[in-house]
Amino acid sequence: MAATLHDVANLAGVSIKTVSNVVNDYPHVKESTRTRVRQAIDELNYQPNLSARSLRSGRSGVIGLVLPELSLSYFGELADAVIAEAEKHGLVVLIEKTGADRDREIAVLTSPRMQLTDGLIFSPLGMGQADAQHFEVDFPVVLLGERIFGGPVDHVTMRNVEAAQAATELLLKAGRRRIALVGAHVDEDVGSAALRTQGYEQALAAAGIEVDPSLVRYTTLWHRSNGAAAIRDLLNDGVEFDAVFGLNDALALGAMRALQEAGLRIPDDVSVVGFDDIDEAQYTLPSLSTINPGREQIAALAVELLLTRIRDGGGRPSDPREVLVDFEVVVRESAVPSD
Repeated sequence: MAATLHDVANLAGVSIKTVSNVVNDYPHVKESTRTRVRQAIDELNYQPNLSARSLRSGRSGVIGLVLPELSLSYFGELADAVIAEAEKHGLVVLIEKTGADRDREIAVLTSPRMQLTDGLIFSPLGMGQADAQHFEVDFPVVLLGERIFGGPVDHVTMRNVEAAQAATELLLKAGRRRIALVGAHVDEDVGSAALRTQGYEQALAAAGIEVDPSLVRYTTLWHRSNGAAAIRDLLNDGVEFDAVFGLNDALALGAMRALQEAGLRIPDDVSVVGFDDIDEAQYTLPSLSTINPGREQIAALAVELLLTRIRDGGGRPSDPREVLVDFEVVVRESAVPSD
């Protein structure tokens, strides 16, 4: 039979009320007691009755995670990190995929499914700065990504400009001067592509190198196939280059495939750097140098901010916070030629 609240209380040596407080993540519980109760929950595989919890507390114990897609490793790994962080607080995560479609992203904010949750962690890709007013909702939302800044809700984002500058500087320090940029977006002013392109340009300017437009390759999606196609176009156009900065790891991995097909050695002939530090990056041959943008920190902060707003009673905050996470340059085999 399924374990009950009473079973957990008996095993942990506490009252049923204390178990309820831990399950509902109330703050006024001693950390040692909280740990003992959570151990009992794990040992008994206790599953809270979300319907009963909702009736008692007005909360479902479910949060929503809205992502553009899951086929890109970055978003899949971000989802894993958010779920792991939510589980620490006894929360269930409901995932909604929008396909990076602006209309679907807007519709999610009024979706009956999302109204079953206590709040949303939302990473838009189709919406833009002009859509900030759509987040003026009466439930907690934490925004992720680089599509909307200065909006009416809490926002967790990465240091795109500084990180992209650091990635480009890694290639410059390796003696590279003809650095191709793969993944730029046409006429984008706000977004990951625009910010990372800005970092690339700043690094070149600091090194006294002018941006060569023929080295900047535009794509729509940031998938492996787009990275490979961009490199093939560079080669077919006869553009000389000695390095590639893919604006995400998928683009960089696709670029590596096309370079190897063309008989070019990585990193001896062409150095390659990506961005995101997906799990696959350390297992490619050669392994991919990249930027770790702080995905685990993003997940932890997003859940923490959302829980704070839920405990405060929800609604649009009068003091929305914007939090920038730290990044790390991860140097592997693809960037620096051997002496």
